[in-house]
Amino acid sequence: MPNSVPAAVPGLPSARLAEIHDCLTLALDATERPTGYTQPEREARSYLRTALRQVERLTGRAVR
Repeated sequence: MPNSVPAAVPGLPSARLAEIHDCLTLALDATERPTGYTQPEREARSYLRTALRQVERLTGRAVR
């Protein structure tokens, strides 16, 4: 009998990971600007890039 508890299902569907990848990419694009960033902005963008790399590894996409 299959387990109907979503938390027990291993991994995420690839479509969901692709959606997360796109959202992270859009967030980085939306916060990009030609002038400098504040320290909190640099940290936040660093977290976004780290999350993006992790999703790319999970999906097999090329890591930038």
